[in-house]
Amino acid sequence: MAKGKIKIENIVASTTIAKELDLMSIASTWEDVEYEPEQFPGLVYRLKEPRTATLLFGSGKANCTGARTVEGVHKTIETLVKRLKEAGIPVIERPEIVVQNIVATYDLGKELDLNAIAVGLGLENIEYEPEQFPGLVYRLTDLGVVVLLFGSGKIVCTGARHEKDVELAVEKITERLTEAGFL
Repeated sequence: MAKGKIKIENIVASTTIAKELDLMSIASTWEDVEYEPEQFPGLVYRLKEPRTATLLFGSGKANCTGARTVEGVHKTIETLVKRLKEAGIPVIERPEIVVQNIVATYDLGKELDLNAIAVGLGLENIEYEPEQFPGLVYRLTDLGVVVLLFGSGKIVCTGARHEKDVELAVEKITERLTEAGFL
């Protein structure tokens, strides 16, 4: 593999923690939440460790964002469930957590000629419009992952649902660029 280390920047996950939640009641008794129903229908619950934000909805659904590990997502949801339980709110004991998106970065360690890559790798899975966006969008449809390549050699991987998919995406793009003579 190339030079750097894959760095997970954000994991977004969803779950259902209750049959329903009275957000107004939670907002009026918990000091560390944000709830402005005129602006947004969800209540924002932030944790300092791990540093995450969870959106709670009246339907009992929740979306956790900001975690850098899957364990961090689980810790966030466990903390939230425990706190809701302590407040006397009926919750689902062990809610199923589904990772929706992992965003990761990686440094290929070499500057890239994005124009040459766009032509050299063919336009089938590539979008490159430098007037619109400075990166080249490369879709790895078999993994359901999108890799953004930048001239600096840095890449952003998004759309993965498993950490292994991020690793596979980095391996595949590194392999393709190496085989085509760009790395």
